[in-house]
Amino acid sequence: MNRPTDFTDLALGLVSAQSFPAIVGIADHMLKSSDVILVGYEKIGSGHCTAIVRGRIADVRLAVEEGAERASQFGQELETVVIARPGANLEKILPIGSRLAELTAGRTGHRLSSHAVGLLETRGFPAMVGAADAMLKAAEVVLTAYETIGAGLCTVIVRGTASNTAMALEAGMAEADRIGELHAVMLVPRPLDDLDQTLPLAQSFQEELQPVRLPLNLKQKEAEPILLQEGQQQPMATPILQEVERESENLPGDRPSKPI
Repeated sequence: MNRPTDFTDLALGLVSAQSFPAIVGIADHMLKSSDVILVGYEKIGSGHCTAIVRGRIADVRLAVEEGAERASQFGQELETVVIARPGANLEKILPIGSRLAELTAGRTGHRLSSHAVGLLETRGFPAMVGAADAMLKAAEVVLTAYETIGAGLCTVIVRGTASNTAMALEAGMAEADRIGELHAVMLVPRPLDDLDQTLPLAQSFQEELQPVRLPLNLKQKEAEPILLQEGQQQPMATPILQEVERESENLPGDRPSKPI
């Protein structure tokens, strides 16, 4: 789909759920069943999450219908709406507008973009942490972020190959049940770019690692006196030490020449 630069004429579709893994699975199904754009999610507390999509009116209606069907399969209480021509004031007030600006500006992927997504939701933070630890020890996956949506619901998000992610989820489910309450689990084997860009990602994966820089103001230690034998010459300092000494003392002059 050719992404438009002006979203004002596109219809707006919203589908809600009471679990973050569930709403991600619903959004994934909506994207793969219709030609729509996933704007993001709105979390209002008490576990309620809403997936927001934009597109032509027919595509949005189809996506919302498919999302509602998937929500019923997940056992989620359903609430949907399709707005054919959202007003300009609605765009400015709701957070939908700022997310659309990000889409038009364009966003790049990260080094885990092609990996499967595993989401495990618990009711209680200790159970989530324990499940995350078990997942990392059971398979080759990377913990990328966690999400909280209220009502004690916490979701840990891991990335890896589809097989490793599935294995990690099995281990996490067992540990979450042992510690507390397991609420929901979701595996997305092949996430589309729209879905990938709306998932939370830890800051460490968003920024490139920078090399460690040495301090600029280096001070040379005071050299101990050297006793010279009769006829022996004073040894020449190395160019690096001469340069450091000159910079630390802020002395004028040319850079030292290399010894022959």
